[in-house]
Amino acid sequence: MSRILLVLAVLLATAGAVVAYGDPHQIARAKSTVSSTVSNLLRPHGASIRAVQIGRAQGGEFALQARINGVNTPMVIDTGATSVVLTYETAKAIGLPLELLEYDVDVETAGGHTKAARLTLDRLAIGKLVERSVPALVVPHGQMKTNLLGMSFLDRLESWEVRADSLMLRGYP
Repeated sequence: MSRILLVLAVLLATAGAVVAYGDPHQIARAKSTVSSTVSNLLRPHGASIRAVQIGRAQGGEFALQARINGVNTPMVIDTGATSVVLTYETAKAIGLPLELLEYDVDVETAGGHTKAARLTLDRLAIGKLVERSVPALVVPHGQMKTNLLGMSFLDRLESWEVRADSLMLRGYP
């Protein structure tokens, strides 16, 4: 309860400063300070930041093992992919209802143009990072060789960054 009151006090003080100054730079700085303060106040004491580090593979890509609905599956990070994209074979191994899918989404793959089906993954985990209800696509049999971890997962993270041959994925605490 005291945290909530403190957050409200900080927000009110910031609102007052914005009205008093009206300076765009001051407003931006106040917004940044409030965001940082609020996230620190709301983080449980002793909470660790969930993070996963992935090394670059010999081919230059960032490959990893994911758990989709409890099943281990290889994936490659693809920031150019709007969505998580699964091969037909992976979707079948996971037990997704392939007979109910409608392949009505136009997609461009490394192999060319194809259609994909929309679905939602109950659970997608990369190490300590776990997301639920993740939008994904499935491509028809033989259209792709690898699963892609695209932006429908990456956008849910607090941050991700590449430094040299390492990709760091950080989830919200």
